[in-house]
Amino acid sequence: MITTASLKTHSWKDLADMAKRKGLSGWREMRKDELVRALVRAAKKRSRPSAPSKSKKSPTKSLRRGTTIKAHEAHGNGSKLNGTKAEGKAHKPTAKQLAVAERIHKVNAERERLKDLSGSFSLAKGKRKAPEKDRLVLMVRDPYWLQVVWNVTRQSVKRAEAALAEHWHTARPVLRVLEVDGGPTTSTAERVAREVEVHGGVTNWYLEVSSPPQSYRVELGYKAANGRFYSLCRSNIVHTPAPDSSDVIDENWTDVAENYERVYALSGGYAEDNQSGELQELFEERLRRPMAPAATSQFGSGAERVLNRHRDLEFHVDAEMILYGRTKPDAKVTLAGEPIKLRNDGSFTVRLAMPDKRQVLPVVASTPDGVEQRTIVIAVERNTKVLEPMLREANE
Repeated sequence: MITTASLKTHSWKDLADMAKRKGLSGWREMRKDELVRALVRAAKKRSRPSAPSKSKKSPTKSLRRGTTIKAHEAHGNGSKLNGTKAEGKAHKPTAKQLAVAERIHKVNAERERLKDLSGSFSLAKGKRKAPEKDRLVLMVRDPYWLQVVWNVTRQSVKRAEAALAEHWHTARPVLRVLEVDGGPTTSTAERVAREVEVHGGVTNWYLEVSSPPQSYRVELGYKAANGRFYSLCRSNIVHTPAPDSSDVIDENWTDVAENYERVYALSGGYAEDNQSGELQELFEERLRRPMAPAATSQFGSGAERVLNRHRDLEFHVDAEMILYGRTKPDAKVTLAGEPIKLRNDGSFTVRLAMPDKRQVLPVVASTPDGVEQRTIVIAVERNTKVLEPMLREANE
């Protein structure tokens, strides 16, 4: 038996040979004491009882193998336990995650509602009836404001979505304002003045315009991020009046009822090229009264009571002209050689008759000492034409 005392009696060389035979690593760098300790440890390892034979299965290994087999069986036959309960525990969302998901859902729903010009979200809540056809009507409110009213069907929105394809998710509802040059007797040219982004939460919009008098038309559609515009419908052509027009139109339908003929005429209702009839339909729906054609409107509602009997309708029209201006309070002003009286602020107003002829009216202002003088000449011509009277049959 190898002991520490017996090994110490050998020389380093003998101990090195023994370590080499036993296969100890690093024996070349060991001192004598280290070789002794290493040989003693090696002897103790050899004297321990050997491990059970490999042919005999270890209880631990058997147990582990049995557990693995049962686990596989449970996965195959009891997938409900493994797939539902375990997975549900691992992926159950927290209250914070549920709140975030709810907010995202609301944001997406609101974005889709504002994008849908057909208003299907409002229709689902029973707020209004579904439109039967697409309609876009443009009306003049005053020289600088237009009003747009539209109805869009759900089918038209679906067609726009299909046409824009992958660009639909970037598309937004847009009103395209077009300036129109030309008239019924000449070819018209249209140019885009500007584009106004709208949303599906409303069915009317007010547009600010400039440089009256001017003709306009609008288009309603979707514009994608790549610049492509898909038009849903086009409006009638309207003509804004001059800024100094004396007639004032309010912005609600109550006042439209009082001024409906003017709004209707400025919006192209009596125009010869007005073929759509959508403007007339809108006015009849909102005002709840039939809109007479231009000829009937000129004669009034009593024209239909003319039952083949001749009646004399007195009708006289005359015209006057008003000249007004401003200069320095101490200046002298004459009109066609006649002096004009100035107000304290230097302003003046002259009311003149306007006969059927051409008039040339020089207006002259001069300083009190007569050193400086300025002249403005106004040429005006009146040409009155009386047409033959026209009678409409009662059944027309």
